Amino acid sequence: MTETDPNNPVAVALELERLRGTLEAGFARADGQLALLVQRSDQTDKQLADHESRLDALERTRWPLASIGVLTATAGLAVALWETVR
Repeated sequence: MTETDPNNPVAVALELERLRGTLEAGFARADGQLALLVQRSDQTDKQLADHESRLDALERTRWPLASIGVLTATAGLAVALWETVR
């Protein structure tokens, strides 16, 4: 019986050990890649939350411009009507 003989218990045990090592290395690599994906997902969530807060801040500061424009147009119309009636 040689080491390459499939009926040799030592050869079977060695091959199983090699397979186990290969599987452990593959699982470790997959775990590392998953951890990297989770980290990137967390960073993306943080960036999205930051962008949402910045967008909200811009929207809050922008609303008075439209209101001021409407008030100015209304005042201009009122003055024009007053001048026409007068």
